[in-house]
Amino acid sequence: MYKTLLAAGICILSMTSLASAQEKKEIVIASEGAYPPFNFMDSNNKLQGFDIDIANALCEKMQVKCTIVAQDWDGIIPALLAKKYDAIVASMTITEERKKQIDFTDRYYRTPLSVAVPKDSPIKDTTAASMKGKSVGAQSSTTQAIYAEETYGKAGASAKLYPTQDEANADLANGRLDASVADKFVLVEWLKNAGKDCCKLLGDIEGTTSEAGIAIRKEDKELKEKFNKAIKDIVADGTYKKIQAKYFEFDIY
Repeated sequence: MYKTLLAAGICILSMTSLASAQEKKEIVIASEGAYPPFNFMDSNNKLQGFDIDIANALCEKMQVKCTIVAQDWDGIIPALLAKKYDAIVASMTITEERKKQIDFTDRYYRTPLSVAVPKDSPIKDTTAASMKGKSVGAQSSTTQAIYAEETYGKAGASAKLYPTQDEANADLANGRLDASVADKFVLVEWLKNAGKDCCKLLGDIEGTTSEAGIAIRKEDKELKEKFNKAIKDIVADGTYKKIQAKYFEFDIY
């Protein structure tokens, strides 16, 4: 009886270990799907973009199966903490405030904040003084939202926040905003396409270059190490450059 129980115990332990090993071979990643060219939904309602290609390349390097799901921006960190997925690859800026809740990998790209305005705008530059009395849009719960509220807002601008960057861009195009603040590469992409007839890039905001990283839970240290190694690997073997070339004509790493 003892041997039977012992054998059964070993069997259960082995099965548990095997299941655990298999679980580590699968990772669920969240992205927003509303931040082109980094992440967006295509005509088939499938996630596409730079973030998605990077996520898939990292999963290939880590030799794990990855499922990428869409998640609204405002709920993206709470859902990570609730363990609905394992990581966020959604152009999330690494900030000290966010580090109070979650952890980040090394950067996988960097970008300054920039400002877009209508082509006939009288606004001369991106300084706070130039935004006095102007309406400035930004996506909520982002570094650009903080800048719009705390820097431009304190200088006398009216900051208006939106659930997505697309909505802020639409209001700028329709004359309901005087300016829109976002990551430079997002505005450049929009101005090449939907915004090309209405608007222009006013310029970068000095001193705002930030880094985007993959967000994970603080306790997932092993996963962080794997992601960091994979980031280094895709940069070293040229995979990163190939992905970058699909979306940008310049280096963003």
